[in-house]
Amino acid sequence: MSLKDRIELLVALGEHLAQGDAALDAVIQRAYIHNPWFTPANTRRALKGIREAFLRREALEGWIQHYILRETAHRRTVGLVLAGNIPLVGFHDVLAVWMTGHRSQIKLSDKDRFLIPYLLDWMTAREAAAAEDFELVEKLEGYDAVIATGSNNSARYFEAYFGRKPHIIRRNRNGVAVLTGRETAADLAGIADDALAYFGLGCRNVSKLYVPEGYRFEPLLEALHEHRELVLHNKYKNNFDYNYTLLILNRVEHLANGCVLLIEDRALPSRIASLHYEYYADDDQLRRELGERTADIQCVVSAEALEGWNRIAPGQAQQPGLRDYADGVDTVQFLLGLN
Repeated sequence: MSLKDRIELLVALGEHLAQGDAALDAVIQRAYIHNPWFTPANTRRALKGIREAFLRREALEGWIQHYILRETAHRRTVGLVLAGNIPLVGFHDVLAVWMTGHRSQIKLSDKDRFLIPYLLDWMTAREAAAAEDFELVEKLEGYDAVIATGSNNSARYFEAYFGRKPHIIRRNRNGVAVLTGRETAADLAGIADDALAYFGLGCRNVSKLYVPEGYRFEPLLEALHEHRELVLHNKYKNNFDYNYTLLILNRVEHLANGCVLLIEDRALPSRIASLHYEYYADDDQLRRELGERTADIQCVVSAEALEGWNRIAPGQAQQPGLRDYADGVDTVQFLLGLN
């Protein structure tokens, strides 16, 4: 298939997702039964984001105009080890491989086994020529390059196993938010969504807050409380109760609003239903702290500009575009280099 043909098929997929059908509804429900974190509402949110940010003609053409894409006979097989922390999080890698003219050998996450196959099945049913470009496997074999996403622990194994091939290996990263105390109610609502969308399980979710000394938490706690329906979800509620109990038993100072816990802690990752916060004295200290932790930060949310950082406006952390590459590594440039 030509690049033009691939774009046409992706645009058609986006139009199909906008309309939906009984088969899509069934897959969404099946994904939820298999993995209760994939609620129908969260999966539909992920599909809406893909449809609007990835599968519009203007977005696709605007994406590829930044690169020199040539049709080539030297197609490579790219092994993909996909994450499954939030619905369809691995679809961007599948899309990047296909747009650069290569074929994917896809190892799905056990947590997300139905959604991406549904999309690929729809595409190959619509255009049979696309079938040779995607292969779902239990083990990668005969690949020319690898893109693997996992935890810090699994990344060590990926490095040992895939290290001799061209590769991108992603580790744990987290989103952080920088607050000044001058945020509007809309800003705080956006930061609350950045923290709690998809139960806070995504690498772009805010897990850590940097706040100025003397910061008043009450407005932020009120904004976070707008997501109180999260405690109606059994798995989230179990995590909230467990973490709340540990804090009380261990007499750890914390803030709580009934649906999320705020704990002063220097660590970037936080437990489910929890957010860490850390005080900063001035902008110089803040810049030093962020600079020292660049390798562990996926994105920075802030209502105001931050020197040296491409900050994300509140409410946009879980609305990435095609050029918002995980870990800041340009996947398309890597794939074009395989030619």
